[in-house]
Amino acid sequence: MKVPLYTREGKKKQEVVLNPDIFEVRVNRRLLELVRNAYGANLRKGTAKTKTRGEVRGGGKKPWKQKGTGNARHGSNRSPIWVGGGVVFGPRPRDYSVSLSKTVRTKALQVAFALRAREKNLMLLENIKLETPKTKEFAGIVKVLPIQAKKAVLIVSDLDTNLKRASRNLQKWVEVKKAADVSAYDILQRSKVIIDEAALGPLEKRLTGDRK
Repeated sequence: MKVPLYTREGKKKQEVVLNPDIFEVRVNRRLLELVRNAYGANLRKGTAKTKTRGEVRGGGKKPWKQKGTGNARHGSNRSPIWVGGGVVFGPRPRDYSVSLSKTVRTKALQVAFALRAREKNLMLLENIKLETPKTKEFAGIVKVLPIQAKKAVLIVSDLDTNLKRASRNLQKWVEVKKAADVSAYDILQRSKVIIDEAALGPLEKRLTGDRK
């Protein structure tokens, strides 16, 4: 598997051979689907909540006497059958998170990279280090890359202050992730993958389990 290496000026410098144990694994779409759903569930906030009749304010006084009025018997105007009363079987705060093993997460990340490489949507960048924390400098580098205005993720070895501040306003277009933190979900959510040349080594070590 070969991918192009681009300079900061957007010129194709050469082609780099990638590690086949990572970028040429079989694309297991079922695994990607499971991981995407799991990461999506982990982002979900289970804060929806309704009040039961015991939590609704008021209703302490009996609406009318038990007998003699011709009305039905009621002990509280906060019963679920009353307007303004409590809710029966309504949503309660809950945890939607799904636990994934490290092996599954690592394998899914490999498959995600292999998918983007096979689609020819993966490229290397010679150097992303910025001299200033200016969005204009960061945008000038990204705009000359062949990403066709599609959403991309940029993987770097270290997210320094200049790069963090310069890319902050462009996160919806190009999201910057450290090689140690990027997940399969990040790759699947973006059409293009840009890997800083300096981040390729740490990324391969992470995905192959080599801690040397």
